[in-house]
Amino acid sequence: MPLYKTINPNSKTTVKIWKIDESYDDLMQSVYLKPKSLERVLGMKSELHQRGFLSVRCLLAEFGYQDSDLSYDENGKPHLKDGKQISITHSFHFSAIIISDLIVGIDVEKQRDKITIIAHKFIGYENDYLGENDENYIEKLTAIWCIKESLYKLFATPGLSFQKHCLVIPFSDNDDKTIAWIDYKTEKHRYNIQFLEFEGFTCAYAIA
Repeated sequence: MPLYKTINPNSKTTVKIWKIDESYDDLMQSVYLKPKSLERVLGMKSELHQRGFLSVRCLLAEFGYQDSDLSYDENGKPHLKDGKQISITHSFHFSAIIISDLIVGIDVEKQRDKITIIAHKFIGYENDYLGENDENYIEKLTAIWCIKESLYKLFATPGLSFQKHCLVIPFSDNDDKTIAWIDYKTEKHRYNIQFLEFEGFTCAYAIA
């Protein structure tokens, strides 16, 4: 079982990352799915998405949970039966879960040049310190996207804008943590962010 990495940011929080090396058939045989989940995975057109979905269930098992312990609300936010906070992500051949007593969000993304095409849609305040000539520009853009995606999952509020409402405080090339804010209507929230890079991917997680 390719559990890739386990991280314990604090005593109440655990992150587990899975490298999806198995075939669809091997993954399917290693998990038990409730009928709704089975219908969902069988309806997916992409085997990559199917394997991502199934690897998340493998990660749940690493935490001691089953697929039946997981549900989603009307905003698509996942919930566990025991009331623990959970956030889920997968991208290509990596998936990750964060579980905590605190409100959390996580995202993993592959570092790709094409992110520059959509940068204008999620970069706002960060333009003040980002430089396109920075040799690590793609990595920094990917990190900011992951951070804002993790904030979006954590906040789970329709209408939240990556560009307007999510602010990522400057960080240097060697940093693995920063601060981010959600400034939404009359609400202002500060979050501790941690991030890491591995095999051309970036993972970021936000903890309230």
